[in-house]
Amino acid sequence: MELCTILQPECTTCATPGSKKKVLELISNLVAAQYPTLSSQEVFESLLAREKMGSTGIGNGIAIPHGRLTTIDHPIAIFVKCEEAIAFDAIDKQPVDILFALLVPADQCQQHLGTLSSMAKKLSDKQILKQLRKTHDSTELYQVITA
Repeated sequence: MELCTILQPECTTCATPGSKKKVLELISNLVAAQYPTLSSQEVFESLLAREKMGSTGIGNGIAIPHGRLTTIDHPIAIFVKCEEAIAFDAIDKQPVDILFALLVPADQCQQHLGTLSSMAKKLSDKQILKQLRKTHDSTELYQVITA
């Protein structure tokens, strides 16, 4: 699945959320603003439920929070670059500044494991990470991540 089919430019942002909770709220608010049938609370609770099972911080300053929603029929992606890294309980104990969030229909979780895997692979590319971390503009951030 092409990233640009699930990630809208309006769901890509540079921000300074300050904490794990705040960045999950930011993600939830971005989704609710773009998809009025979804409430930010519903999205937040879905992401938080997954985080309670174990942190989605995969190391190297990257987190891939994800959640299941019964109220959607297609995946929704959100990309956030934090201007200041935040504590995220990542596996390497390092703070996180790059987040790719994915919301999937509750009955289609298996189909989207590949999307998570391909994003993790893309974010392991040192050149892409370097470009993302140098970017301070949401439009440019979207262009880099979808290239």
